[in-house]
Amino acid sequence: MKPNALKYLSPLLGLAIFFIAWHILIALIRDDTPMAGYFAPIEALKAAANLATNEAIWLHTLDSLRRVFTALFFALIIGTPIGLALGVSRRFEQSVNLLFQFLRMISPLSWMPVAVIALGVGDAPVYFLLAFAGSWSIILNAAGGVKAIDPKWLRLAKSLSATKTEVLLRIILPAIVDHTLIGVRLAIGIIWIVLVPAEMLGVQAGLGYFILDCRDRMDYSQLVAAILWIGVLGAILDFAARFLRRQWQGKR
Repeated sequence: MKPNALKYLSPLLGLAIFFIAWHILIALIRDDTPMAGYFAPIEALKAAANLATNEAIWLHTLDSLRRVFTALFFALIIGTPIGLALGVSRRFEQSVNLLFQFLRMISPLSWMPVAVIALGVGDAPVYFLLAFAGSWSIILNAAGGVKAIDPKWLRLAKSLSATKTEVLLRIILPAIVDHTLIGVRLAIGIIWIVLVPAEMLGVQAGLGYFILDCRDRMDYSQLVAAILWIGVLGAILDFAARFLRRQWQGKR
C-alpha cells in the first residue's frame, strides 16, 4: 500500500477500533446496566445526525468558542510579559518561581467557588478560570523561548549599541514566537478541557450548559452526541494551532 494511502487510512482505522471497543463495552454492561443502551455508539451517531440540524447546538458552540478565544487573548496578554520577565531576569525568576509552581499546580476548577463569590454568576468567573488555566503554558514556553536564544545574538546586539527596546523587538520577540505558539496550542487544549465544567457555573449558554440541559431532559443519546461534538471541535482547534505554527515556521 502506498504511503499516502496509509497516511489517510491510519486515522480511520484508529476511529474504527475506538467505535468497535465502545460497542463491545456497552454490550458487556448492558444486561447489568440497562441505561447503558442510551450511550451506545449507534444511538449516539443517530443523535449526532439530528444534532447537526439543531440550531441550538450551533448557538451554544458559538458561545463556547467566544469564551475560549476571549480567555486565550487574556492568557496571551498576561502570560507573554510574565514569561519574558522570567526569561530575562534571573532575580525575578528566583523571586516568583516557588509562588508560580504553587499556583500552577492548583486545579483551575478548585477556584470555581472563589470565582463565583468574587465575580458573581455569569461569564466573568468563566473567563477567569479559563484564562488562569491557559496562562501557565504560555508563561513557561515564553520563558523557555527567551532562554533558548543564542547568547551570541545578544552579545552582537550589545556590541552594536542596540537599545533594550531594539533588542526586545528585533531579537527576543521574534525568537520566542515559535515557543509561544507551542504554548498557545497547549493553552487551547487546557482551556477546552476546563471549558465544559466552567460553563456549569450558572451561564445560560455554551456546550457545558447544553450537556447539563441534556442530562436534565434525560436525553442521554444527545448528551453523548454533544460529547462527541466537543471532541471534534477540540481536534479542529488543535489542528488550527498546529497549522498556525507550521505557517510561522515556513516564513522563517
